[in-house]
Amino acid sequence: MDTGTIRHMALFTLKYPADSKEAEAFLKNGKEILSAIPVVRRFEALRQISSKCQYDFCFSMEFAGQTEYDAYNNDPAHKAFVTERWETEVVKFQEIDLRH
Repeated sequence: MDTGTIRHMALFTLKYPADSKEAEAFLKNGKEILSAIPVVRRFEALRQISSKCQYDFCFSMEFAGQTEYDAYNNDPAHKAFVTERWETEVVKFQEIDLRH
């Protein structure tokens, strides 16, 4: 099955305390930058509430299909965010990609 909506989730922990100003700024900047990419739908910046999960936050978004998901991964804004922010501020993460 290679068609249909893709839900992309990146669960992550930052190098800052979860309730810090730096963490809040990272979530805000991530939402502003990534949700502005035209192929991104239903972007959410979420906070973990379960003690069963080792990650503090999640970026969740949808794409209409594989073409849009590939366009997101190759978008200059996404690449810049990964290089400038993600790689320097995220200490651990797990990506999950699911198809509807």
